[in-house]
Amino acid sequence: MACSPPPRCARASGADPPAASCCRRLEEDAVTDEGALAALRDTARRFAETAVAPRAAELDETEAFPRDIYQALAKLGLLGITVPEAMGGAEAGVLAYAVVMEELSRGYASVADQVGLVELLGTLLSEHGTEAQRAEYLAPLLRYERSCAYALTEAEAGSDLANLKATALRDGDGWRLTGEKMWIHMAPRADFAAVLARTDPAAGHRGMSIFLVDLRGPGVERLRAEHKMGQRASPVGGLRFEDVKLPGTALLGPEGRGFHMMMSVLDKGRIGIGALALGILQRALEESIAFAKQRVQFGRPIAEQQAIRFMIADMAKDTHAARLMVQDAARKMDRGERATLEASMAKCFASDAAVARTADAVQIHGGTGYIRGVTVERLYRDAKITQIYEGTNQIQRVIMAREILGA
Repeated sequence: MACSPPPRCARASGADPPAASCCRRLEEDAVTDEGALAALRDTARRFAETAVAPRAAELDETEAFPRDIYQALAKLGLLGITVPEAMGGAEAGVLAYAVVMEELSRGYASVADQVGLVELLGTLLSEHGTEAQRAEYLAPLLRYERSCAYALTEAEAGSDLANLKATALRDGDGWRLTGEKMWIHMAPRADFAAVLARTDPAAGHRGMSIFLVDLRGPGVERLRAEHKMGQRASPVGGLRFEDVKLPGTALLGPEGRGFHMMMSVLDKGRIGIGALALGILQRALEESIAFAKQRVQFGRPIAEQQAIRFMIADMAKDTHAARLMVQDAARKMDRGERATLEASMAKCFASDAAVARTADAVQIHGGTGYIRGVTVERLYRDAKITQIYEGTNQIQRVIMAREILGA
């Protein structure tokens, strides 16, 4: 294929030729261009190995937020992978996004998690935002001058978003937002949030809208930051909105379409989480192979023991299968086809495999694997949330059955 000239990310990367190659626009059916995809993978992998993985243990221990990492990713053009080039993104397709998520997660899942959050908000803003909203929120987000949160979940509205209680009621030319959100990624640190609230309490799903809210404004309270089991450098917390006055320009997209807009990005989001789980799987496999070859018991490396060989074989099998499923779903989306079934399958399979096989990785490492600070111990903790967020795996099975059997 003939690639178009490199966009913003390539120009910003300067002396890093692979970054220039990886961020070339992948057009239409050219999303499968192996050369461009390999260059993208190389750039993301090199960054993960040099800038992310060496800090993973410290970030996990301290729960520090590595803003400098995201600023560096922005300079490489690895934020907003699918956002149009004209709006500051790389315009490189869902497959490219999945590749970046896998490689960054292989370095540390918390970093990939934040890149996924930027992708989610970037998609909503690029597809539904006004020019003014894109200038105020999208452009600085992709440069990582501003950070974001996506505020959906409430105490009684997780998988059951129909039970949403937060409201945004008309107030002259603007709105008044009231409600409380919990388990929100980046709530403790984000500059702004996309908040789902009811604008017509009697209209069900058709009465929800999304608002762009400055989290440093009056009436906004950040609730406690949670101390998580895994992915500890990706902060989570609650938000309370007490009669927050919003201008009319805070509404993202049409009134009453918030639920549908949110649902429209879920397939891509689930592919992203599948790729994140895949990165954890890949790293667990690599760590287990290396340990099994050097750990000696009964006079020989444990890699020669059949019990260990079978665990590693299953780990490699599931890693390969997860990659095929994630990339198949991504390619389908890049072709403009509906990929709800494939995205749910990929997310469900990859995350279930990540939990099961990181447990095997701990077992292969024996007592060493149970020690805090050892990579596979962290991978085991990081994997669990992938079965829960972006729709629990129980919900994924509901979706899969519905897609296969009909509503």
